[in-house]
Amino acid sequence: MSSGQHVNVAMLTAGGLAPCLSSSVAALTQHWVSALRSGKISGLTLRMYTDGYKGLLQGDSFVVPQDVWDDVAPLHDLGGSPIGNSRVKLTNIADCVKRGLCKEGESPLEVASQQLLKDEISVIHTIGGDDTNTQAAELSKYLLEQHGGKVIVVGMPKTIDNDVYPIHQTFGADTAARQGALFFENVVSESTANPRMLILHEVMGRDCGYLTAATAKYYRDDLKAKTFVAPFTTTAVSRDVHAIWIPELPIDINGEGVRLKKVMDEQGCVNVFLSEGSGVKDIVAEMEKAGEEVPRDAFGHVKLDKVNPGAYFAKHLADLVDAEKTLVQKSGYFGRSAAANAFDRELINKCAEVGVAAAIDGTSGCMGQDEDKEGMPIRPIEFERIKGGKPFDASQAWFQDMLKEIGQIA
Repeated sequence: MSSGQHVNVAMLTAGGLAPCLSSSVAALTQHWVSALRSGKISGLTLRMYTDGYKGLLQGDSFVVPQDVWDDVAPLHDLGGSPIGNSRVKLTNIADCVKRGLCKEGESPLEVASQQLLKDEISVIHTIGGDDTNTQAAELSKYLLEQHGGKVIVVGMPKTIDNDVYPIHQTFGADTAARQGALFFENVVSESTANPRMLILHEVMGRDCGYLTAATAKYYRDDLKAKTFVAPFTTTAVSRDVHAIWIPELPIDINGEGVRLKKVMDEQGCVNVFLSEGSGVKDIVAEMEKAGEEVPRDAFGHVKLDKVNPGAYFAKHLADLVDAEKTLVQKSGYFGRSAAANAFDRELINKCAEVGVAAAIDGTSGCMGQDEDKEGMPIRPIEFERIKGGKPFDASQAWFQDMLKEIGQIA
């Protein structure tokens, strides 16, 4: 793009919530306005597609008035999305037709492309996780092949799972971990409500244990700062995390049952942090064996809230530790709906700044710290390199030390 060019910028947020959507919209808006005022572009229109790719397919959008451009800063302090989300897979034609997002015989990619061309969009920012950005990759490829690449696509990596290749840290993951720690700081008090209490804290994370591990670490850091008074029975040990179960590590439920039974006998309670993706294969296998239908979303992912891993493990563990009462608490919606914290806002701002510059230079990609490049620079990462399912590195010293401290490993 040249300095004399008017740029029509669009944004959409998609997928599940994360503590970064509102802040990303604000940061991108601020950096585009800065680019205009510094003379890098000659004109600017900011259009927001409502409810993610659904809005793009249906042409639902609004233009941000110029007199509002300087008033978007409060969005940094809001959770959720200021323009709405949805889960839509542009390459799942049958699902799009079924939901009335396109007509029989239409290609959702073509419908989306035509809407962008109709609105004369120069740049679109897709703010979402691996599914959102793999769909952005499909859209970018389609636009290049079918329409000469007339629209620059710059993604922003949102997911509290922190499981996107090759991005070091995705937006919202740190905030969600700290919010999950805050959530359990209150929930753990339920361990004093009944003798022999089993509490399972179910944390979001389909294939990656990062969020569960980070949440446990932040919770334990906060716990260490508290003061307990002898001989009162609530202690740092009784309120500690006694087990951390993540998809990357096998769960020996019987072996853990023996270990945690001793904790229950000594402390009168057991607190388990469970990644919701742990043991899902076993649960699905049981459901299929019983002839039950496994609920899945448009992307083919198992709907974890429907198969309920926390209840599954609670049922199996309660008998092993001789629990009198079991409580399963999920922090996911609490954590993912928070406003971005200072750490995430700084990361968002840096990515937005570089992302706007990349768009002006005509470069598409998903913003992030590129782990495959020396120094992990923030850059527009080629869409073909973006994919989900990156596991948490459970061999990291801080995580291994934590497992040793709680007695999960020797």
